[in-house]
Amino acid sequence: MNNKTLPHEQKILLENIDYLKLAFIREHYEAEAAQAAQKEYSHVTYLSRLLEGEAQMRQERSIERRIKMARFPLIKTIEEFNWDWPKKINRMQVQDLFRLSFIDQKANVIIVGGVGLGKTHLATALGYSACMVGHTVLFASAMDIINTLSAARKSGQLSQMLKRYLRPALLVVDELGYLPIDKTGADLLFQVISRRYENGSIVLTTNRIFKKWPEIFNNDSTLTSAVLDRLLHHAQTLMIEGDSYRMRDRIES
Repeated sequence: MNNKTLPHEQKILLENIDYLKLAFIREHYEAEAAQAAQKEYSHVTYLSRLLEGEAQMRQERSIERRIKMARFPLIKTIEEFNWDWPKKINRMQVQDLFRLSFIDQKANVIIVGGVGLGKTHLATALGYSACMVGHTVLFASAMDIINTLSAARKSGQLSQMLKRYLRPALLVVDELGYLPIDKTGADLLFQVISRRYENGSIVLTTNRIFKKWPEIFNNDSTLTSAVLDRLLHHAQTLMIEGDSYRMRDRIES
């Protein structure tokens, strides 16, 4: 039955439902009405059930949209993390980070450790958890940010592209220090860090302890100091120690 053959009142109802974009109610109002009649629900209960379903559907779609916009390479959760592998990790500190209060405080989290210890897993899981509770998130490797901004600068779109990294409540910057960064790249990354300072949170993973960061930033000690000053002013540092999980078979053989 299409709208043209419906009774007038039902036709008006559906037109208003469609106008207000109430997808759940559009799909379920008749079934809920039949159940309400069978179980003698009040009008208020019937309406409440419909609105609860509509709200839940919108929340689920909003979460899906935030996860898609975050551009995670893979979805990771804290429940999947292997606590037995790192030789040293402060589990209580990690669990406290998943309260996500640092995002409301516009503070940062720096995860430091060697390769294969779960830094990216934890950073991604923090971003995923943030999406689940309503925060906007963007995940990108340090080199992806630099390459994207470098291309944007050459095309005269740097200011516009910077907004991509400034807009989210949480920016996850992965793998800082794995590849050397020239002066141009260091300057571009500094712009992101500097402009997010006290305006938005960063979760950053790195394989380099802080005293070796000048090697990352083209041995520019002045720039390195400026980066660390802004990153660490409001930040927690999580240190992870141990052998690479991806090399465990060779290590154990």
